[in-house]
Amino acid sequence: MRFRPCIDIHNGKVKQLIGGTLRDSGDVASENYVSPHPALYYAHLYREKGLGGGHVILLNGADSSYYNATRSQALQALGAFPGGLQAGGGINDENAEVFLEAGASHVIVTSFVFRNGELNERNLEKLQRAVGRERLVLDLSCRKRGEDYFVVTERWQNFSDFRVTRESLSDLSSQCAEFLIHGVDVEGLASGIDEGLLSILGDVTTIPVTYAGGVRCLEDIEKIFQLGKGKVDFTVGSALSLFGGALDPDDVEGLTTSLQTHKG
Repeated sequence: MRFRPCIDIHNGKVKQLIGGTLRDSGDVASENYVSPHPALYYAHLYREKGLGGGHVILLNGADSSYYNATRSQALQALGAFPGGLQAGGGINDENAEVFLEAGASHVIVTSFVFRNGELNERNLEKLQRAVGRERLVLDLSCRKRGEDYFVVTERWQNFSDFRVTRESLSDLSSQCAEFLIHGVDVEGLASGIDEGLLSILGDVTTIPVTYAGGVRCLEDIEKIFQLGKGKVDFTVGSALSLFGGALDPDDVEGLTTSLQTHKG
C-alpha cells in the first residue's frame, strides 16, 4: 500500500471539490477548498518529499473557457516532477503524447474509453497503440446504483453500463498498467471511505490499484489497508492539511510505512 498524492485543477485553480456536484454546464461544482498556490507548488512539494505516483486531474472539459488555464497548470506541474505524476482529464489517443512529453509517467483515461455508456474496445486499442499498455491508467471511478457499482464518465456526470466487480476488473486488468478508482459518492466529503467498493478492490491481484474518496482520518487509512488486503494504494484530498484539512502528510506517510512494515 502506498500513499499517492493528488492535484485536482478546476477553472485554472487547484481545488478540492465534492465529486458528485461537478457540472460542465457553467463550470460549476461545490468547493471544499480553493488553494492560493498553483499546481506547480504541489508538484515541487511532492518531489521534495519523494511522493511519486500521484495524479494531476484536469476537471474542465476541452470546450470550457477555463480549459487552457487548467491545462497550463497541469503541464507546469508535470514538468516540475517528471516521471513522478500521472495526468488525467479529457485525454485521448491524439493528445496523450502531449502530457507524456510534459513529464507524465502515465496518462489516466475514462471517458474516451467508456463511450455512449459502454466500454469502447476500439478506443482502448487506439490508446494502447498511442502510449503503450504500460503507460495507460484506466480510471474506473464509480457510483453506486442499487446494490452495484458502475463506472461514471464525463467528469463523473453520466453512468455507463460497466459494472465494477471482481470479475470485470480481472478481465480488464490485462489492458492497462493500473486502475485509479474514485468512490464518487463519497469523493470530497471527508466523511468516511466506501468500504463496499474497497472490499472489491482488494481482490485485484495483477496490477496496482489506487482508491480515492472520503478519507477523513488515520483510522480510515487503516481500514483501507485491511479491506484492500495491503495491496490497494490510496489518495487523500480534502482531509489533508495541504487542502485545508487536519491530516498531516507526514503522518499519513508514516502510518503507511508502519502498516507495510507490519505486513512484512
